[in-house]
Amino acid sequence: MIGRPDAATHAPQALFNFHVAFSRDPVDGGNESEDVALCKGAFSEVSGLEATMEPRAIREGGLNWGAHQRPGAVNFSTVVFKRGITRARDLWWWFELMGSGTYAARLRAQIQIFDTAGEPMMAWTLRRALPVKFKCADLNARATDVGVEELHIVHEGLEHSS
Repeated sequence: MIGRPDAATHAPQALFNFHVAFSRDPVDGGNESEDVALCKGAFSEVSGLEATMEPRAIREGGLNWGAHQRPGAVNFSTVVFKRGITRARDLWWWFELMGSGTYAARLRAQIQIFDTAGEPMMAWTLRRALPVKFKCADLNARATDVGVEELHIVHEGLEHSS
């Protein structure tokens, strides 16, 4: 017998209240994890939390009504973090550090989502994050908008927790 679903559990949630924290992600797979004072300015947007599995089609002789579908490799999208420009240069520093050949500066990013009451609702963790693009805000003397900088990162794993 299937019980009636809890309306609060299945109701869509607003996603405007979130927090991003970075910590060291050891290259050798060790357990040490320390918080990193990166991105002191709050992010206004995080996009690209996405995983795609590429199915493998296997054709069977004599079976003309489609192919068997088997699971294949999983790929993760580039995640884009956006925030208003601040005096802190931590995003650029991390990108520059990786661009100079420092392979041990991989970080773990945790995106924690809160409900409207401020209680933790769920979290996403990106393992072994690597910055691949930094974009400064477009400069325009006539603009009245807040300047937004972006950091694009790739990662080696996406984990979901409640």
